[in-house]
Amino acid sequence: MRCSETARRDSVGGALRGSAGDFKAPLGAFRFHGGGEDQPVDPLIAAAVGTGRAPAHRGCAYALFEDLQLADFGNRIPSLTFELIADSDGVDLADILTDLAGDPIMFMGDEAPPRLAGFAGEGDDLRAASEAIVTAYGLQWREQDGQLALTAGAQTGAVLDPAGALRALDGAKEAPFLKRRAPIETVPVRLAIRHHDPARDYQIGIQTAERPQPGTGTVEIDCPAVLAAVEARQLADRSLRRALRRRMSIRWSAGWSALALAIGDVVSIDGEPGHWLVEGRDWEDMAVRLTLRAHSLASRQAGTTGDSGAPVLESDLAQGPTRLAIVELPPDGVSLATAPIVQIAATGEDAGWRRAALFRFREGADAAESIGRTAPRATIGTAATILADGPPWRLDRRNAVEVQLDNGGDALTSVTDSQLFEGANLAMLGEEMLQFGLAEPIGPARYRLSRLIRGWHGTEWAGANHGAGERFVLIDPTRLASMQATAGDVGAVLDVRAVGSGDAVPAAAQRTLDGRGMVPPSPVHGRVDILPDGGRSLRWIRRSRLGWGWANGSDAPLGEERERYLLSAVAGGIVLRSWETVAPMALYAASDLADDLARAGAAAIAIEVRQLGTFGPGRPLLLPIH
Repeated sequence: MRCSETARRDSVGGALRGSAGDFKAPLGAFRFHGGGEDQPVDPLIAAAVGTGRAPAHRGCAYALFEDLQLADFGNRIPSLTFELIADSDGVDLADILTDLAGDPIMFMGDEAPPRLAGFAGEGDDLRAASEAIVTAYGLQWREQDGQLALTAGAQTGAVLDPAGALRALDGAKEAPFLKRRAPIETVPVRLAIRHHDPARDYQIGIQTAERPQPGTGTVEIDCPAVLAAVEARQLADRSLRRALRRRMSIRWSAGWSALALAIGDVVSIDGEPGHWLVEGRDWEDMAVRLTLRAHSLASRQAGTTGDSGAPVLESDLAQGPTRLAIVELPPDGVSLATAPIVQIAATGEDAGWRRAALFRFREGADAAESIGRTAPRATIGTAATILADGPPWRLDRRNAVEVQLDNGGDALTSVTDSQLFEGANLAMLGEEMLQFGLAEPIGPARYRLSRLIRGWHGTEWAGANHGAGERFVLIDPTRLASMQATAGDVGAVLDVRAVGSGDAVPAAAQRTLDGRGMVPPSPVHGRVDILPDGGRSLRWIRRSRLGWGWANGSDAPLGEERERYLLSAVAGGIVLRSWETVAPMALYAASDLADDLARAGAAAIAIEVRQLGTFGPGRPLLLPIH
């Protein structure tokens, strides 16, 4: 390492010495001691305390200012920043930890070791000093040839055969293969990396990655490394993706041969997709117990970039009028709603808009009810074209819609298919919840949205009901204000007003609440079979308010007090007959069909199948009767 005193500033930000070596404040003398083992005693210190008592401070770098004028610094000793320039192209993490440990630290695996521009760890021992950075990079400690080693995963080529797993031990039945998937709530919604940012004069910067799935947890990792903002942002993204991936674990019981596997080895399992990282290896009851975690052989490069930021002065901008939109969300798949799920989105027509106070107006009430404040500026707009009907639950490559955003300072961005499948760019357009992969700017604050995934969370019924002028709201929970509704609000008109400093008159939005989040979604995959006697066999598959994520391949939980279905034979808008069943199947008797055909005349008959939930019936599945 070499030390350089070429540039310094005091804590207020005033320059003390320029790049040409000239001091900006009057100074009698300046001496810099680099900390060498033969470092001499500084003459000023020797004159002050005596040559025999003056320390040379060998092994410690320091600077000495003689007769520095302090008037420019408020007549106080300034706080100074020194730059220490060491290896210009960075140092491997293993080399850094070797210096800390005093013994060689190896790096094992298929990936190159992390290379850092600097490290500022602290702690009582090697573990404490390295724990945060080892966690951030997803590394593991292991023993290799009698030495400590770090690994991010070493591909062994080994394939574990479930048929060879240990099934009995000392006559007792043994569980050879136990596969678990941790709940999504165990993974933080927001993961932040705090790091030393060279673009901010090595002060602490923070870069975050977020996921849109359910949960509220936040994790911050204090990474004691010098990282550029883009490196820290991508590290946060990789860490969050790794946490999502490693929710899947396997507990494997094996014989002595499994002792050949070490922590950090990467294996495959016959019949299981992907690769698995050996996270733990225990010898227990004459058997080897392996703990395996889902593993990716290559870290995908994050598509996002980081920004170190810069001091930004608050602009003197007019706030402008508020624009509002009310969103009633369908079931979220995580909890059972007992009241309508209402979110309020707000933005402004001008870039200076901040927030506004929210009020609810009730018919017949003398005064408005305060319901809090808006969330930070949401991304809302209006459909400028009509979105045609399209296939639900899969990529719609044919249709597109143009959206005009309310605030010219907002922007919509495209995402990759992989990000799309992970939940990015979720939005409500009219009554349909969808995602968009491509956002093409075609004018000021106007975008053409395509590569859509339609009909999320049971809203496929709304795909054929779009119209120009319907509201568009980007679903970002951090930018939507939740409104507490009650079951009694179902069927009522919700009237919300917002008052901000730029509103001459309150902004207003209304919608009728239907409680869609309280009832089960419509059944799917209906089937009608003709019976020999002319009757019809009806079958379908139910869905659940708790079943959007097919976590373990089993049936989705019922989510209601009991399983019931209401069937109605309908022709020309007239209900010919209705009956209930408690299983996802029913019989439309030949005699009943004949009676209904006579009553229907020329009108076609269809069967409406609705699941009856705790709070009412859901939307129907239509089964045409031919």
